[in-house]
Amino acid sequence: MSNFQINKHFVTTIKILIAEERNTRLEKKLKDLHYADIAEIVNELNSDQGTYLIKLLDSKKTADILPELDEYQREAVLENLSPKEIAEEVEILDSDDAADIIAELPEERKEKVMSEISDTSHIDDIRELLTYEESSAGGLMAKELVSVQEDLSVLKCLNTIKTQAEEVTRIHSVYVVDSKNKLKGRLSLKDLLTANSRDKVKNIYIPNVDYVTVDQQGEEVAKVMSKYDLEAIPVVNSKKELVGRITIDDILDLIKEEAEKDYQLAAGIATDVEADDTIFELTKARLPWLFLGLLGGLGSVFILQEFEVIMLRPDLRSLFFYTPLIAAMAGNVGVQSSAIIVQGLANDNLKGSLLSRLIKEIGLSLINGLALSIVLVIFGQSINQDLKLSLTISLSMMSVIIVSALIGTFTPIILNKKGVDPAIATGPFITTSNDIFGIFLFFYIAKIILVF
Repeated sequence: MSNFQINKHFVTTIKILIAEERNTRLEKKLKDLHYADIAEIVNELNSDQGTYLIKLLDSKKTADILPELDEYQREAVLENLSPKEIAEEVEILDSDDAADIIAELPEERKEKVMSEISDTSHIDDIRELLTYEESSAGGLMAKELVSVQEDLSVLKCLNTIKTQAEEVTRIHSVYVVDSKNKLKGRLSLKDLLTANSRDKVKNIYIPNVDYVTVDQQGEEVAKVMSKYDLEAIPVVNSKKELVGRITIDDILDLIKEEAEKDYQLAAGIATDVEADDTIFELTKARLPWLFLGLLGGLGSVFILQEFEVIMLRPDLRSLFFYTPLIAAMAGNVGVQSSAIIVQGLANDNLKGSLLSRLIKEIGLSLINGLALSIVLVIFGQSINQDLKLSLTISLSMMSVIIVSALIGTFTPIILNKKGVDPAIATGPFITTSNDIFGIFLFFYIAKIILVF
């Protein structure tokens, strides 16, 4: 299948065909497209047009399309579908995708949809998944998997796999359990196919298997799967009973969501919002950080007032002209430092003691500060600025860089130890705090050296 590239002309054609209700042409246009490509097209339509396509296409295809839609579009489409129509889609999906869709429905519609699902075991699986925290391993896992008991013969094992495979979209691994469904290991398909048909599974399975528990957070699961290059990982409960499995596509979705969340936090957006959300929701997400920035700005005003005597001395008045530069450098250095630390915490590769990190950060700040200070002195001399004043500004900036780097480094570490998302430190929090500290430090050092 060739790589499909959506374009404006194609979307316009689809809209015209929908408006004219030319269903045969529509089906022909979309017949050979991957469900992810169709989802991309639906995202470009309004809710009524998207619903029309969902109702037109075969349920086997649309069931795969729904999880791929943007959240706002999926909610709009589901609103236009009856509980019976939603149930027809959900019934085809794997339990994890089915649970995700049902979780998005209003409470009164959840039970109506569930009552329309004929497969009672599928309903039980969905209900179980809905009890887990969304970002936990239990909330991410699917119930569909292939498992065999260790006492089975190879021949019976193959028959069991064939039966279970009908309910599983992809077979990543075959898990081995005991009579109480406790995870024992995994089975290599190569070993299974080459073994004697009368041999027992317990004699050929691999006992060493990586697994996660239902209450582990998704970030932990992602780290385990990344570390060991796993396409899927089994999930067990507190009794080590096999209850599900998580596949790499689920983890990729989680990583994407976390990245978007961290990006918004770094930009000063408190809650998860979309561009198409209401003005009220967007305001609620943005205003707290803007308020923090306002308080920081007012703090800077009071600091500057304490040093207004500078304005009465013509030889020192130019210090005020460097205030934006100092504030900008403080904010930039702080954001750089915090971004590196947050990335290290996220990837779990932050090594060494706090003392070693302190020494390293001070050393780095001194090098960067010295280089920038030299440039500042050269600039001062080029505009015939008093050398003592240039040196004072340079020394102040170097001090500001060191302090800002330390704040940017240790704030995310402290937040992480307190259980707060450290990504919050890379945005306005660091910028505002460093602006205040930077301006104060700048004028305080200048006051000591220049005596005013």
